[in-house]
Amino acid sequence: MLPSRGRLLDGIGLVARLGLAAVWLISGGIKFADPGQTYLAVQAYEILPEGLVGIVATALPLVEIVLGLLVLLGAATRITAVVSAVVLVGFIAAVAQSWARGLTIDCGCFGGGGQVEPGQTAYPQEIATDVGFLALAAWLIIRPSTPFSADGWLRRGRTTEATEENDNTRKDASGRSGTDGEETTPATVGGEE
Repeated sequence: MLPSRGRLLDGIGLVARLGLAAVWLISGGIKFADPGQTYLAVQAYEILPEGLVGIVATALPLVEIVLGLLVLLGAATRITAVVSAVVLVGFIAAVAQSWARGLTIDCGCFGGGGQVEPGQTAYPQEIATDVGFLALAAWLIIRPSTPFSADGWLRRGRTTEATEENDNTRKDASGRSGTDGEETTPATVGGEE
């Protein structure tokens, strides 16, 4: 039997969320473990002034790890996916400008990075990979609700509280709800009781 459309979309969303989380956690973890190489990778792009290279090389792995944890947990999924998309577009632009300028570097996307021999560049593959990751982020921007997420858990908690609050406001002091709990007044005929 085929799953319902909603379940299928939820499954795709879960795969997208876990895939994007894995990308950020692996990428950030490798860069964090080798700060010297990360510095060389950032420097190789020849975009930033020397004074900012160290700041970006230090912050980038931390940003990636935080994004990975947020996506993994499914916390603030849409906002995290938007930030992920912005970072990925920045990566694509950095690789594209390196290619256009004739630099011979490895992107350093998953560690490594820096200068390489002219025949060893892989700009089209690096851009295609980042576009694939961008597609995962785009899915989560459009459809952030996924199974096993903090967002879903919080949403269910608010829905349950709102339902209980609505039920309680409809009850009178005796616990009866609806018109059953209302006092009725005798009908009057001609203004007399």
